[in-house]
Amino acid sequence: MAGIESLLRELEGLEEYLKVKPLYFDLDTGEFVWLDTRLLPFEEVYRRTRDYRRVADAIREMEIRGAPAIGVSAAFAMALAARESRARSVEDLIRDLEEARSLLASTRPTAFNLFWALDRVMERIRATASTGDPGLVREAVLEEAFRIYVEDVRGNVEMGRIGSRLIEDGDTVLTHCNTGALATAGFGTALGVIRYAWYEGKSIKVITTETRPVLQGARLNVWELKKEGIPFKLIVDGAVGLVFRRGMADKAIVGADRIILTGHTANKIGTYQVALAAWHNGKPFYVAAPTSTIQPVEDPGSIVIEERSPDEVRMVMGKYPITLGDVEVYNPSFDVTPPELVTAFITERGIVEKPFKENLARLLQG
Repeated sequence: MAGIESLLRELEGLEEYLKVKPLYFDLDTGEFVWLDTRLLPFEEVYRRTRDYRRVADAIREMEIRGAPAIGVSAAFAMALAARESRARSVEDLIRDLEEARSLLASTRPTAFNLFWALDRVMERIRATASTGDPGLVREAVLEEAFRIYVEDVRGNVEMGRIGSRLIEDGDTVLTHCNTGALATAGFGTALGVIRYAWYEGKSIKVITTETRPVLQGARLNVWELKKEGIPFKLIVDGAVGLVFRRGMADKAIVGADRIILTGHTANKIGTYQVALAAWHNGKPFYVAAPTSTIQPVEDPGSIVIEERSPDEVRMVMGKYPITLGDVEVYNPSFDVTPPELVTAFITERGIVEKPFKENLARLLQG
């Protein structure tokens, strides 16, 4: 526990940035806890579990969503799996943890942070396996999950500080999908940059899309922006082009679920259209994401685009039909924005400009 307590002390002094606690591990009860984002903005309900399978379900059903939040949650789920396992040998424990990793990896195929976090936990497990002590392996898994959690929070705040330089006093910033505290371990990526600029006293406004079909903008961005008191307008997704054409937005800042070395960026469906509208109207288009979102490959074809249930499109929030129940639906959850439309990437290690292939590789090495 001493290692975990030391890690948590690294968050001291960041309380002002952590007004929303979207997820955490309760050391007193041994439970993983998360805010169910499906119910926002109307209900604030926290879920608890000691079962890693329940966390996998929460990720798959988007109770937990946002690439960084998914990665952190998967790491804590591995800790739950380690605690649940009755294995008496390191070999049997690793076998159980590989099974848990496989289940968690199957939940959301596009979010690279998920695989990054799972691989990092497995590396720690193998490094500790040489002790021959399953108890030490279990402790190491939980400590590594806390390390990933703390790094995400600290990195988000640093990303906000760095990215706020790109926001001028008086700017109106357009954003797409939710990239705030609810999409991370705390504070946020793209919305974290906006929040940091607001904390600095800059007079800014936000335009958020509704983000169909799950309405992360209309539900989650609205909830977070209202809590902060940041002035904002909500628009339908199809209004982005008009907003830029009329000069109502000065720039766009979005998040990412996967970035590859070429600069191709997978993010919530509709991001490509936001980038096109910004580019066509001469406005900057920035992507804010932690380095854990960057996959060190160069083939855009390797990016898996998750397709979700047709009912997300046929209905609103699974309750209100908006079309015929048997209509054929294509429901990709993400699209890929090509690098020529991206002005720069904002990370916790700095702002990355073109040429992206060289500079993103250098960022990861550094």
